[in-house]
Order: sequence, then structure tokens, then C-alpha cells
Amino acid sequence: MTDVEEATVLARTESSLGRITLNRPRAINALDLGMIEQITAALTAWIDDSDVQTVLIDGAGDRGLCAGGDVRALHDQIVAGAPERTAEFFRAEYAMNALIAEYPKPVVVFADGITMGGGIGLAGHAAVRIVTERSRLAMPETRIGFTPDVGGTWLLGRAPGRMGEYFGLTGQSMSGADAVHLGFADHFVPSENLDALRDALAYRADPGTPNEMVLLFDETPEPSSLPDVREWVDEAFSADTVGGIVERLRASDAPGAASALATLEELSPTALAVTLDAVREARAMSGVREALEGEYRRVMWFAHNHPDLVEGIRAQLVDKDRQPRWQPATIAEMPDDAGAAARAYVPEAPLF
Repeated sequence: MTDVEEATVLARTESSLGRITLNRPRAINALDLGMIEQITAALTAWIDDSDVQTVLIDGAGDRGLCAGGDVRALHDQIVAGAPERTAEFFRAEYAMNALIAEYPKPVVVFADGITMGGGIGLAGHAAVRIVTERSRLAMPETRIGFTPDVGGTWLLGRAPGRMGEYFGLTGQSMSGADAVHLGFADHFVPSENLDALRDALAYRADPGTPNEMVLLFDETPEPSSLPDVREWVDEAFSADTVGGIVERLRASDAPGAASALATLEELSPTALAVTLDAVREARAMSGVREALEGEYRRVMWFAHNHPDLVEGIRAQLVDKDRQPRWQPATIAEMPDDAGAAARAYVPEAPLF
């Protein structure tokens, strides 16, 4: 695309800063395959470019960094019987996630506004992860009969206590302060300071590192409320199965437990079981790349073997009737190790 107005990714350099801006503001910068390929190409080109010392990733518009991947396209590919195109998308996206996690130069990401799903894959593995008072981060995949991916299970598995299980299963959003508390972000910078921080990253030589530079602009946010709910979350979400979690939530009189229970009972039982298994497997893993491999197995299992993903996208985004027909329909119908088949699935094309 030669017209800058139409480019979905803007990649350019400003002094020693390599800048990547997602440029689909009307779609809250949702990722498609072309955008992933452009981001990867820019990052790859700058690895050996001695003029680029730091990389900044941000999003156009004021609604968010990235609302996620293009799940409507995912739905259409599976329905059309073309899961190999699904595999192509996820291999490209996960390679980009791993590249960010392992990048030899500091990557700074502004997770300002909505940063969900695929947006977490951009922001969550960067060296310097910045949130604002507008930030709303989430891994909401269970709400479409799916499971967290893009390395999200790695982050969820390292959240304090059982917060990873709670946020992974419910798809609940976190504020900027919550994201710092949970290990999804490093610094809280008021949105009004982001332009000045961009300029400083590009043109200031002192202090010498991006982390030190951010300290000139960050502030202490209002405290996260998550420590106040940690006790009942840990108690309920440490159960061995989704059914066990539901039983503990039902028996709890803690504020918030009833809401969590109501959310779980609306979601795909299979997606919940697969997600619980994935977060716990990732907790014992060695790094983002290994977590991505575990997620890839599960994602391709859904694409090839289970109807809840297509049904969840249909109900939420295609027909928008908000009446998904899950298979099975209830958590009570699930076997104890309901995540086993997805965990053991071997995709036809390897991830890496």
C-alpha cells in the first residue's frame, strides 16, 4: 500500500527509535495476517540496523492498542473447510509473539486503551510494558468458546496465586493498575504523558535505557483492588477441575463469587476445561516459546475437532444472538480430565 492513509501498519524510524503503529483505528487495530507480516518484517529488518536502538509499538486512535485478532475471518475459514489457513495465521502470529519476547533490543509497548487477545501477544512479552488510566486488558477467549493464546497462558500462569485461572476462565478485564499487579505490565504512565514519552524515547540520550526513561513519566496509579479478592479467588480457583471451581464458588459468600459463578455458567464448558489445563501446564513451562507450542496444540484442536469455537463466534459476532449452543451444554456433563484431548493434539504442521 503506497498511501500512508490506507496502510494498516505504519513502520518508520525517528532518530534511534523504530516505530510500529497499528493503523486500523475503526477496528481498534484488530490484527489480520497482513498486519502480522508487516510487523514481523519491520522487527526483523531492525535487528541488524545499528541506527535503531529501541522499538516502540503503539496503536492509532484513542480507543486501544489492539482489540485482538480477526476472529470473524477465523470463523469463515473453519466453516469453509480451510483450517490450513487458520494454521497459517496462528503460526505467523505466534512467531511474531516469540520474536517480541526474544528481541535483542528493547521493545516498548503502549497498552493504552483496549488491549485484548492478540493485543496481549504484542504487549505482554515486550521488555517495557506501559499501561495508562484508559487501559483495559483481557484474555476473553473463553467468551467465544476458545482458549487464551498468543503466550497469554505464560502470563496467566505467573500471575499471583490463582489469579491466572480466574482471569483466564472468566475473561474478566483488568485495569492498568491490575495489569501491573498481575505482571502483565511494568509501568503506569498517564495517557497525557505518552506523546512526551515517545519524543523522549526517540530523541533523548539521557537516561540511557528505555526503562529509566519511562521513570521520568510514570506515576503511581490508584491501588488495584485485586489483593482484596485474592483469598476467595485462590480458594475457589485452586480446585482440580472446572466443576470443583463451580462448587466452591457456589458455596462461597464472598463478594464477587456469585458474579464469577454466573459468568462461568454462561461459557463453553469445554473452553473452560481446556483453558484451566493450559494455564496450569504453562505455569511449569520454561518460557514464552514453549507456552506458544502448548497453545498451538489446543487452538488447532478447536479448529479441527470441536464445534464450540465456531458456535461461540457465531453467537457473539456473526448472528449476534448471544445464545450459543455449547457441546456439552453444562459443566456437570464434563469428564474430569476434559482438557486432555486438546493437550495431546498433534497439529499437522508444526509451530516452529
